[in-house]
Amino acid sequence: MHQVLVKPLITEKMTNLSADQGKYGFIVNPNANKIEIAKAIEKKFQVKVIEVRTLNYSGKTKTQFRKGGRFTGKTAKYKKAIITLKKGDTIELFEQV
Repeated sequence: MHQVLVKPLITEKMTNLSADQGKYGFIVNPNANKIEIAKAIEKKFQVKVIEVRTLNYSGKTKTQFRKGGRFTGKTAKYKKAIITLKKGDTIELFEQV
């Protein structure tokens, strides 16, 4: 089985959402579905997940012009999940930020 949770998403916007609405962001495996994400969060943090929203980001093409010529590359694609927890539940990992 693949690892579902890759890393927590700690940004200014996600910090405000977690403080106000009880929503937390994670970068997850692109092959994971909402049910697998919810089960992984509940198992790892012992909380009750109410809702899971996912966003797929595709890789962008980037071009650099250097002395040696033009270089073209691509950024990595990833999947983001925004988790809504039951009222009163928190994830301690985000409280330290």
